[in-house]
Amino acid sequence: MPAMKQEIRFCTTPDGVRLAYALSGEGPPMVMSATWISHLEHQWRSLSWRPWLDALTREHKVLRYDSRGCGLSDRDVDDVSFGNWVRDFECVIDAAALTRFALVATCQGGPIAIEYAARHPERVSHLVLYGTFARGRLRRGQPHQAEKARVLLDMTRLGWGQDNHAFLQTWASAFQPGGTLEHFRSWCEQHRAAATPEMAARLMAISWEVDVRDAASRIRCPVLVVHPERDAVIPVEEGRLLASLIPDSRFVQLDSDNHLLLADEPAWPRLFAEVRSFLVEPARAVPTSRALPLDKLTSRERAVLEGIAAGLDNAEIAASLRLSEKTVRNYITRVFDKIRVEHRYQAIVRAREAGLGRAADVVGAR
Repeated sequence: MPAMKQEIRFCTTPDGVRLAYALSGEGPPMVMSATWISHLEHQWRSLSWRPWLDALTREHKVLRYDSRGCGLSDRDVDDVSFGNWVRDFECVIDAAALTRFALVATCQGGPIAIEYAARHPERVSHLVLYGTFARGRLRRGQPHQAEKARVLLDMTRLGWGQDNHAFLQTWASAFQPGGTLEHFRSWCEQHRAAATPEMAARLMAISWEVDVRDAASRIRCPVLVVHPERDAVIPVEEGRLLASLIPDSRFVQLDSDNHLLLADEPAWPRLFAEVRSFLVEPARAVPTSRALPLDKLTSRERAVLEGIAAGLDNAEIAASLRLSEKTVRNYITRVFDKIRVEHRYQAIVRAREAGLGRAADVVGAR
């Protein structure tokens, strides 16, 4: 394969975690939310991921990143949660100085993108959701899922990155049953490069508890939901449910057994024809009555505003962000100036109208 052409940079989250992100390609901006595990450099060598990256960067400037605990981002992290995934996503986008863009999400990256699009309608022009879900595995009301999940987590910890272990064989046969032995080996290499067995299991367990059905119902940009018909990782019924939750979304079902489509199967050209056609559609106008100038806030200022909207006092915000109360007061002064309010109650009202400060944010802030 030709050498990768990407520029890797780093940013730091409000809680001090260093995240790696990469920019590649030319054209209108496109952002990809993080999947279960990733490695910015290895994905360009991956037999499974390289065709996707080639297709997307051919016509777009693509922003990707490694989530905390994975790839080139900080590996030794204790605080991993869905709330942090969303805030990390916000941090990376702010660091890349993107103001409005198309957003593409696959698999575990879907809930992150859904939450982000609901919170930031002024920044997302189009949203593509491929092979993903609104509710995690343990939120689907299916019997015996907890026991199956426990077994899979044990297999992950024991067999991570081992070519001859039952976990990798089971995982590969479900994730990409149409792949070759070389695809299988490429996945093993990525697993070893991207994360430790324990981190992989932690991230998997978090995704199983996610529920963004409420956020999905609040998305206002054009949305394309695409799902393989015989996906063994995320059933196509979850894709249909997701499309039914998002107002005016379009659903496309692909004739494939593979969770991650292969470049040589018949469904591949249809997938990217659908995506290309969708992305050239005019974006919807963003309502201005509720819009806050959130793009003017730094990541830390945004985190302080999240805390205010969640009803936290200055001491609680300081504790959650590991700052002094004096520093928090200084941030609040700057935030109030940027969003043009004079009193805390005004900030709470405007922030909540923009989608900040819901229950998930309160949990994450604490």
